[in-house]
Amino acid sequence: MTDVAGPNRSLDLLNFFLADVRDGLGPYLAIYLLTVQHWNEADIGLVMTLAGLAGIAAQVPAGALVDGTRYKRAVVVVAALLVTVGSLTLPWLNSFTVVAVLQSAVGAAGAVFPPAIAAITLGMLGPRAFVRRVGRNESFNHAGNAVAALLAGLAAYAFGPIAVFWLMTAMALCSIAATAGIPANAIDHAVARGLHGADHGGDRETPSGLRVILGCRPLLIFGGCAALFHFANAAMLPLVGQKLAMKDPALGTSLMSFCIVAAQLVMVPMAMLVGARADRWGRKPLLLAAFLVLPVRGVLYTLSDNSAWLVGVQLLDGVGAGLFGALFPLVVADLTEGTGRFNVSQGAIATLQGIGASLSTAAAGQMVVREGYSAAFLMLAGAAGVALLLAALLLPETRNVATAEAGEDDMASADAAKAASEA
Repeated sequence: MTDVAGPNRSLDLLNFFLADVRDGLGPYLAIYLLTVQHWNEADIGLVMTLAGLAGIAAQVPAGALVDGTRYKRAVVVVAALLVTVGSLTLPWLNSFTVVAVLQSAVGAAGAVFPPAIAAITLGMLGPRAFVRRVGRNESFNHAGNAVAALLAGLAAYAFGPIAVFWLMTAMALCSIAATAGIPANAIDHAVARGLHGADHGGDRETPSGLRVILGCRPLLIFGGCAALFHFANAAMLPLVGQKLAMKDPALGTSLMSFCIVAAQLVMVPMAMLVGARADRWGRKPLLLAAFLVLPVRGVLYTLSDNSAWLVGVQLLDGVGAGLFGALFPLVVADLTEGTGRFNVSQGAIATLQGIGASLSTAAAGQMVVREGYSAAFLMLAGAAGVALLLAALLLPETRNVATAEAGEDDMASADAAKAASEA
């Protein structure tokens, strides 16, 4: 394989700068529309719901697009430009319809980034080095999220909510520059879609995405576990934020920001752990650890309303989400190896995740109204417990032993060569 040191650095930067871009404006959109445009809460909620639904609906088509195109870098650039347009034009837009359509387009564009980055990574480095590189991708992604959250908080404090739009635009443009740093010939597009070895033939007929997904029982089980994981996880941080705001309204927002940044920082070593050990230990032990943390976290929230306790427990989010986020593309790659449908399968599982996350906040809100916060946390913990049991009992170990051992041998050889050159 050719020297990929330069493209590797560009891939680092791409993951760092896309960290905040891939999710769009997120909660900052609600703050801006409420405080600057003076929209009512119902319209704000509807716009964000439409954007979320557009993102969910686009997951499978985005994966299919990445599988089928040889212009993966261009796909990333176009999606980043769309996010940039959505950020730059919003301050001059007041129409509900225009804002809803534009933010829905931004939500759909964001669905492209995860499969595109995974495909570019696999196509650049191949399956042997994929595990370590995915851990590195996630590390830079979480570091980018933490830095972006800090900068957004400082910029909004100094210049008002509109500063977040300029920050988003700057990060999107930097991600485009990073994409341009990856040479087109550095990506093997057959490998990028999960074809390699004997299956490398570019003209080889591959099964349909639907056939691959429905015909792979472990993939369906993993999809169900992923949906339950996100159902349990999505509502926990908003509920914690509400409890913090009720406890101390003056510090609620600051503590919420600290929770987000701290959890992202915890995710960095978790992603590095996956990259370093997923081949040696296997995927399943690390996946079970991610699932185990979530019910424990849900139960711990019920033990105290103290702000320091709630913030401390929220750090566990970095453990569970950090492990799961890094393992997600690895498990899908394992289960779709040789099919040529790696990215569309990622999109299908991401769709299930999005549905689970969307249902989470609604179900938790209803439970809070009826039974209180503790009951809501226990309900979410119960869903996480079901995901843990399903994964433990039904999901097999997905690691390809031969590929893992070859990858470790390649890494050992690379380390030895590096040591020799330094000597």
